[in-house]
This record gives sequence, C-alpha cells and structure tokens, in this order.
Amino acid sequence: MNANEKTIIKFYTAFANADASTMCECYDSKIEFRDPAFGLLKENDVCQMWKMLIEKSKGNIKIEFSDIKADEYFGSAQWIATYNFSKTNRKVVNIIRAQFQFKDGLIKKHTDNFDIWKWSKQAFGITGYLLGWTGFFQQKIQQQVLLSLKKYKESKNAN
Repeated sequence: MNANEKTIIKFYTAFANADASTMCECYDSKIEFRDPAFGLLKENDVCQMWKMLIEKSKGNIKIEFSDIKADEYFGSAQWIATYNFSKTNRKVVNIIRAQFQFKDGLIKKHTDNFDIWKWSKQAFGITGYLLGWTGFFQQKIQQQVLLSLKKYKESKNAN
C-alpha cells in the first residue's frame, strides 16, 4: 500500500468516525471538491461542508469504503453513505465513486460522483422520483445545500 492509498483510507476512516478535523488534515490547503449536490467548493468551504454533514447526522451516518486505488498523482475509491435525510427523515443509501488528485501527499482535488436522481428518489420520495431527474430540481437541491452551508458557516463564524 502506497502513501496516497493510506491517505484515502485515513480520510474515510475519519469520516466513519465522524472526525472532520482528521478528514481535513488529508487535504491540501487549496483543495477543490466537486459533487452533484454541492457543485464546486474550494479551500475552507470543503472542510466546513464535511463538518456540517457530520454534525447534521448527529452520529447517525454509516460510512463504508472499498476499492481504494492510488498512484503518485491520482486515486479513487468507492464509498457508501447510509443515513436519514434531515429534511424528510427518509433513509438514503448513497453509492459514491470518488476520484482524487494528489500533491505532496495530500488530496488537492476530490470529485464525488453519484446518481442524483437515485439519491433524490430516496431523499424526497415521489417528488424526487417525478422531478429529481430535471435540471430545475437538481439546481434547487444545490441552492438548498449551499444555503445550508452558508448558514452553518455563519453560525460557526467559520468564514
């Protein structure tokens, strides 16, 4: 196992243990994160997102990870998040494929890919089934999660 594979394992082990600080230690200070819900986040906003998600889960999130691969510059993993979506209390099992770029032993870019329609069907039920595939609904999801992050940062004075 190489150093970058160890970094990915450290990251997801910390996530499984609800330890956002250790997760953030795995990131370069200029981290760029992207996923279908949040879009593009940079630098401190990335760590604030993980802290917010862990706090909102109130310890009720299960993280499983597998298929860890990395070389000197790139890496990947599959991970599964199982939790109850806070707005609807509906159970979500989100299967995510992560891609990483490394610089000096730290994650510089982190991209999570998952099926946003499948996620929205679980999180929102019939509404997600009917509308979750639309760009309009996906944009609404992104606006809501970014607003949640903004409010979280303001409450923590974490700008």
